Amino acid sequence: LVGFAALISLSFGGAVGLMFLMLGCALPIYNQYWPLFVLFFYILSPIPYCIARRLVDDTDAMSNACKELAIFLTTGIVVSAFGLPIVFARAHLIAWGACALVLTGNTVIFATILGFFLVFGSNDDFSWQQW
Repeated sequence: LVGFAALISLSFGGAVGLMFLMLGCALPIYNQYWPLFVLFFYILSPIPYCIARRLVDDTDAMSNACKELAIFLTTGIVVSAFGLPIVFARAHLIAWGACALVLTGNTVIFATILGFFLVFGSNDDFSWQQW
């Protein structure tokens, strides 16, 4: 029951985050779709950590280095996702209001991704690895 409630909450969070992203693109006063490039960052952000979890076990010293590298790469991807709308706004490709909506969407989406790994990332009976 807890896993089901968490899944519903994460789905709602993802929908709200994507709504903010689409509002930053599709509102008639903004009408620029450049911010949709952050979707690539949403897809790329969990990949390094997922690969690191699959490659190493927690018993050797190299596992910490591999996981730290994965967290470093994930952090770079997340920072890039927050930086791209700001660069677009500074270059006058999008309005600052659209930038604020996209940054709000980024915050919600990345909090949802983090919540997914916190809830379903453990190796207990109900794990994301089973899906």
